[in-house]
Amino acid sequence: LLLPMAVYFSAWALAQLDEASEALERIQEAEQLLELDSAQGLVGRLGLGYHALGRACLRLGQLDEARSLGDRAVECSPGHNGLVAHALHLLGDIASHPDRFDAESGEAFYRKALALAEPRGMRPLIAHCHLGLGKLYWRAGKREQGHEHLTNATTLYREMEMNFWLEQAEMEMRQTG
Repeated sequence: LLLPMAVYFSAWALAQLDEASEALERIQEAEQLLELDSAQGLVGRLGLGYHALGRACLRLGQLDEARSLGDRAVECSPGHNGLVAHALHLLGDIASHPDRFDAESGEAFYRKALALAEPRGMRPLIAHCHLGLGKLYWRAGKREQGHEHLTNATTLYREMEMNFWLEQAEMEMRQTG
């Protein structure tokens, strides 16, 4: 029961560590486990698995695969609005990627994620959405909106003592002026 979850998240972790070949192997293994879970009707963890693999693929620059996995995470998570919010954030990050920049889609995904995360008090995800929106607006030339969202992200990260992400948001603010 725990093995598939370990495989999903190890793929994401390996991608974060830039261990691309190992991450790709783990992604293939995880996709087989997801197919098996789906065939057996064990749908409870499918959305979480697809999200983790989507994050890994995004990190590895496999944007089409990341998008497909993000879409599947949303589809497999009806009634699990917190997980849907994370999957929508992933889709926002994909739409905001420099190689696939689509400001309109990215904004829509981030806003939908925020609409689900805010009433549930999902503060880290709320901060991540603001960071994503801030970066997206700066790239789209909407500097005032970008600054507002980056400020919101920075404030939330500081309040939650999420220092890694606070540094990321502050660096983004410095780069954008």
